[in-house]
Amino acid sequence: MVRLRVQAMGRSMREGSVTPSQGFSAARALICLLFFTFAMTSDAVGTIVSRVILELHVSLTAAGAFQYVPMAAIAIGAVTLGSLADRLGRQAAIVAGLALYGGSSLLFAFGSTFGVFVSLLALSGLGISVFKTGALALIGDLSPSANSHTRLMNAAEGFFALGSIVGPAAVALLLGAGLSWKWLYVAASVICAGLMILASRMRYPAGHARAAGTSAGDGPVAKGSTARVIKDPFAVGFACVMMLYVAVESAVYVWMPTYVRTYRGSIGWLPLYGLTIFFLLRALGRFMGIWLLRHFHWSAVLAACGLFILTCFAGSVVGGVELGAWLLPASGLAMSVVYPTLNSKGISCFPKSEHGAAAGVLLFFTAAAAAWGPLAMGAVSDAYRDIRMGFVLAAVLALLMFIALLLNWLVDPTRRRLHTLAAAARTDGPGEPQDPGVSAESSAAQSFARRRSLR
Repeated sequence: MVRLRVQAMGRSMREGSVTPSQGFSAARALICLLFFTFAMTSDAVGTIVSRVILELHVSLTAAGAFQYVPMAAIAIGAVTLGSLADRLGRQAAIVAGLALYGGSSLLFAFGSTFGVFVSLLALSGLGISVFKTGALALIGDLSPSANSHTRLMNAAEGFFALGSIVGPAAVALLLGAGLSWKWLYVAASVICAGLMILASRMRYPAGHARAAGTSAGDGPVAKGSTARVIKDPFAVGFACVMMLYVAVESAVYVWMPTYVRTYRGSIGWLPLYGLTIFFLLRALGRFMGIWLLRHFHWSAVLAACGLFILTCFAGSVVGGVELGAWLLPASGLAMSVVYPTLNSKGISCFPKSEHGAAAGVLLFFTAAAAAWGPLAMGAVSDAYRDIRMGFVLAAVLALLMFIALLLNWLVDPTRRRLHTLAAAARTDGPGEPQDPGVSAESSAAQSFARRRSLR
């Protein structure tokens, strides 16, 4: 009897059927490092662009391609390649995405023209879209409940916030030492090589095995998962709110330095370090969000954060530059919680076999917002010849986001969907908190998953 039990345990270990809460610290570390690494390059763009203008003698509009091109590539890759994590498996998607991102980053060392750099940024954006959707799907595999999914998502986004601090600081150090900004991308490629080794050798949870197996036997279903997700009203709802958030957030890290440069207050260093303060508060808030979500309902937390963000933007418009120099950086404390929580709940509204497709669809809309948001603000500011009018637009977007988050709290439209799917994947260990109502019959949840696969 003991021998049979040991043999059964051995087979379950080989097949990856260990519960998600056990023994996957390497996978969690990989996810956090993935977010940290691509944040280093993506959020250093503002610092790099100013140098590119001087070195390559390009216009402001052309230099903006360093922001718009990779974001567009991420959006395109997310919707066209996002389902790779479901069809090929998490490991293959993460390794392939890292190879493309790391390889294109390494080639920056050999580039010298604007066209080459923009082309490499497009390739790196495609790589990011592939490994990020794989990482987001892996978060679902590692999470035994919707609550744990949201906490891990906030932890990963916390490391993203740290990377957004390290990247610009590294560029400043490189330039101060007389070195080229291109070494940041070379450093990112070295980190990618290490992460590829880790991703290739580590153990994956059962969800990874299911995804890989599904692609072999259910190809047409897997290929149609992206189309099903796009048609789902929950995906559309979360995507719209996330687009509003990204457009509001990008207003700070793209246009705030321009808005506050006329600041004449008593704190002379505030305009210079306002963006750094914003990133620091965003990083702090991401880890603070883990605590908040342990003690309060996620929809209530998001509604409160939405109100705080709206207050900061409205105050920055009404109070002008003198008040905006303080309020806009402070908004990072609340922004830090909104995006990872919306992303987590949006993905959790789908079966784990579709987490890659769901992550890809949401990433498409958020990356698109990161491109059109700053463009729209710039266009409005140019039309009125006043950067303040761009922030009026951002305040309107913040108001729409708050209304959506408030209605989500009051109506709670996702409650039934989240509870049904949580019951289907119920593998919680002792002490793992669940959303209320997870005790719904798992047979109903399995019936829901079957109905989706037949659509």
